[in-house]
Amino acid sequence: MTHHAPIAPRPPPRMPVRVPLATEPLGIFGTLRAGRRNVLELIPDIATRMPMISGRTGKRWHMVMEPGALKRILRDRVEDYPKSVVTKLILEPAIGDSLFVAEGAEWLWQRRTAAPVFSHRNVAALAPVMTAAADRASERIARAAGRAADVFDEMVTATFEVISDVTLSGGEGFDRAAVHRAIEGYIAQTAKVSLLDIIGAPGWVPRPGRVMSGATLRQMKQVADQAIDRRRAEDARPLPDLLDLLLEGEDPKTGRRMTTAELRDNLLTFIVAGHETTALTLAWSLYLCAFSPEVQEAARAEARAVLDGRAATAADVARLPLTRQIVDEALRLYPPAAFLSRTAQARDVLCGRDVLPGDTVILPIYALHRHHALWDRPDAFEPGRFADPKAVERFAYLPFGDGPRICIGANFALQEAVIILSTLLARFRFSAVPGRDPRPVMILTLRPEGGVWLKVDPV
Repeated sequence: MTHHAPIAPRPPPRMPVRVPLATEPLGIFGTLRAGRRNVLELIPDIATRMPMISGRTGKRWHMVMEPGALKRILRDRVEDYPKSVVTKLILEPAIGDSLFVAEGAEWLWQRRTAAPVFSHRNVAALAPVMTAAADRASERIARAAGRAADVFDEMVTATFEVISDVTLSGGEGFDRAAVHRAIEGYIAQTAKVSLLDIIGAPGWVPRPGRVMSGATLRQMKQVADQAIDRRRAEDARPLPDLLDLLLEGEDPKTGRRMTTAELRDNLLTFIVAGHETTALTLAWSLYLCAFSPEVQEAARAEARAVLDGRAATAADVARLPLTRQIVDEALRLYPPAAFLSRTAQARDVLCGRDVLPGDTVILPIYALHRHHALWDRPDAFEPGRFADPKAVERFAYLPFGDGPRICIGANFALQEAVIILSTLLARFRFSAVPGRDPRPVMILTLRPEGGVWLKVDPV
């Protein structure tokens, strides 16, 4: 009788970095500690396997991961689920009653006024700014050739150039660096969850971290107001930027136009929402390309064939399907807006469970995108799952939200990400630096703590 040596089990495949989700109930103080460390650690691991979970931490809450229920919250019953009080407390001091935080009629007219600004035609017309930024990012990254660079930092620089060029082109007398610092400082200060928010204290109770940042914000608003007033006085330019388009915009139903304060709040919203989120998408995409060299090689071959040495343009985007799939998969694994919350206004039933007015309804996009019932091998990096966009269930994948409040800049962001990513992949090889994996931590957006350090080599 022959004895066979036992077959050694194959080690499980390596997975890209992920958030350690909670495996036991946290309680109020545990919730506060986890929330200050990383909001996503508030999500129980079981949320990646259940349609919905409910509990009480000071207030009644529900986490919803079921596509049908998400469609109800975001589309069918959107007026019954406005953004949560916590979201507004954090953002209102910075961006006022802009599109991002306004509700009801106030939101609707602004959305109607701003929608044409982000039409396909206008977004394509802004692409040369993205192409130029891709070229400048290449020049900066080339200086790091042969050693490691923090590509997150580089991408923040690139996307901030894009958003400040398309919102305030020319920007004379507009200190971009100062605005950038003010925004960064504000987000770092305020976005940390306050214990007062978790226990549901009313909005008029002052939050210590948020009182401190008033002066910087006032200064930032002044700078933007001056830029808007100057622009109003100038002659029209051949290629309008976002500010020109907003100044010209009027509500097609009422003819109402935005005041300086409304313009400023929306402009600051576009600057805040429009640069860091895209920088994150790009940084996580580059991390994933370094994690999977064979995907990177395939994308490089695609980009080199299409671009032939130049930076990508709007016309190239449709010819770069793999680059776009990498971006889509990065948005699935590391959605910038990974945790949304709403406050129920009316009684409802979701997944067979009662929701009462005042309940907090959480949409943990991070858990939705890694849900075992919705995705095959949910923690694995497989861009091919987006090869046929129609095969992806619509409310199982919500990097930009959905319904009437879907992100107004989604097309802008995707075009920018594909232009910059393909340009960089055609020119450089990115490889992981051992022991320097980024940690996904949510502070208002899902950021790589410690940066994304990759070794850069020219190809």
